[in-house]
Amino acid sequence: MGICLAYGGVMDIFERMNTKILYLGDTTLDTAASYLAGVMKHFKIDFDYRPSDQAFIDDLLAKDYAVMIISDYPGSNFTAEQLEAVAEKVKAGMGLLMLGGWESFTGANHEYTDTPLKDVLPVVMQPSDDRINSSGPCLIEKSVDHEIVAGLPFEKHTPGIGGFNRFQSKPGANTILWSRQFRAFLKEGDDFEFEPFAEAEPLLVVSNYGKGRTCAFATDAAPHWVGGLVDWGDARVESQAEGAEAIEVGNWYAQFFANMVKWTARQI
Repeated sequence: MGICLAYGGVMDIFERMNTKILYLGDTTLDTAASYLAGVMKHFKIDFDYRPSDQAFIDDLLAKDYAVMIISDYPGSNFTAEQLEAVAEKVKAGMGLLMLGGWESFTGANHEYTDTPLKDVLPVVMQPSDDRINSSGPCLIEKSVDHEIVAGLPFEKHTPGIGGFNRFQSKPGANTILWSRQFRAFLKEGDDFEFEPFAEAEPLLVVSNYGKGRTCAFATDAAPHWVGGLVDWGDARVESQAEGAEAIEVGNWYAQFFANMVKWTARQI
């Protein structure tokens, strides 16, 4: 009997689903994972955590999580059967949020490209290394209104990032944010000029898979790819999740990541 059948009733369990989040990856809580963990602590989002160097275990499939977050968590940590079970749980109503990183999407080692999650995620992953590092300005463009970005000043206070995973939006998916790389150069008179040197690329894409919400964000929650986005805000948020390092980040950054989690969990 397969994993998705062994836990029976997968198609209706989310009618009674709890609100806890399962967070996988970003190395450890005392390193990169401290950022998203601190944000969730600040917004009172309850979560379980598993570090990047620990394989996924079947026991986690027996819990009715509102959302599974995969961020820099190697695809090799899952068995094929486990990923099929994850896909079934999303179809039944669990949310899936994948954040960017060297071990997200395609990444450096073909992490999720040829797994069952290719059908679940709202994006088409690249067939080979999808990592884009930007040494110059890489700015975020908002294209449509959505609950995830509601009230956040992307137009008047545009944040930048340091890199991202390249993917394409699937037909019918909603592309909310784009990244655009610029070449900056100094003109006479000590004025900088910014010139876009590449087409805008999808950064935040959302959709549905069965009854579950799916969200793909191409950059990271933590340095180095998060870039200046981590300090985006007009005030500072200080937080520390249990077992994690303390963080101090921009309030708009914190609200944005909390919104992604909450939207994927159908909490906003």
